[in-house]
Amino acid sequence: MPAVTEPKLIAGNANLSLAKSIARRMSMHRGMSVNLVEARVERFNDQEIFVEVFENVRGEDMYVIQSTSNPANDNLMELLIMTDALRRSSASRITAVIPYFGYARQDRRAKARTPISAKLVANLIETAGVDRVLTLDLHAAQIQGFFDIPVDNLYASPVFALDIEHHFRGQMDDIMIVSPDVGGVARARELAKRINAPLAIVDKRREKAGEVAGMTVIGDVKGHKCIIVDDICDTAGTLCKAAETLMEAGATEVHSYITHGVLSGPAVERVANSVMKSLVITDSIEATEKVKNAKNIRIVPTAPMFAQAILNIWGGMSVSSLFETDTLVPIYEGLYQRS
Repeated sequence: MPAVTEPKLIAGNANLSLAKSIARRMSMHRGMSVNLVEARVERFNDQEIFVEVFENVRGEDMYVIQSTSNPANDNLMELLIMTDALRRSSASRITAVIPYFGYARQDRRAKARTPISAKLVANLIETAGVDRVLTLDLHAAQIQGFFDIPVDNLYASPVFALDIEHHFRGQMDDIMIVSPDVGGVARARELAKRINAPLAIVDKRREKAGEVAGMTVIGDVKGHKCIIVDDICDTAGTLCKAAETLMEAGATEVHSYITHGVLSGPAVERVANSVMKSLVITDSIEATEKVKNAKNIRIVPTAPMFAQAILNIWGGMSVSSLFETDTLVPIYEGLYQRS
């Protein structure tokens, strides 16, 4: 078997723009051209998925870049079938790079006779032949334990910290980080510590699923520029209501930093018409034209971080070094300058 010389990337259809950006960043780091492996991922007339890899991958270290976002089932099946194609083509190691891990919100049995779908998806990924997983901001940390293979979970908070310091330069004393619910306090506290900002919580009460009965702000937000921090924004109903609640409590401005912009249904219109001055998301999910054209939605790139993580995995180096903001400054060269 030939020695593994370079990491090789292959991508499904879920987020081709991110995959190409990762390849470009790796080319810069390596000082040589890194291209996506040529393949076709298409559908038969009955919507069965078919994959054909056009390059030799025998003995290679393969990285399959595929978010399992909407349409979640199609994108998940693409990931599984691409993995099977690579395994049967004698790839030496297959790493699934899943910037957005679908089904992560089904991480426990909230009531009787319901599934733990995140565990099922983990089983499917392992059975297909994936050797390790690289992902970003898993909805629940325990999902890492659903796998019996290594899982590297990157965090958006170091990049968000850089972005906040850059865009709110000279105003950092006015910043307050806000968790939109009690369950997200740990995530919000972690970002607050990075930028040395105070923390507040919006406590929401639900009378039934999908409907928020009321919200209460825990903490004094009066006179502060509030930044709501969360991992997923789906329909944006709760997020926009939280922003209104903060403004009513005396906040001067409300911004939001959300890792995964699912933004389904009326989400973009809600954000556009809300009191939020800006919503910042990452490119873990391919942005629709509606999202790209929204005046108060901004996208932060993750390609530099994923490119470095892939190179670290390939080279047998630490991935946890990317959890530190200072480590990311040179990786995001020119994009953010710290004072």
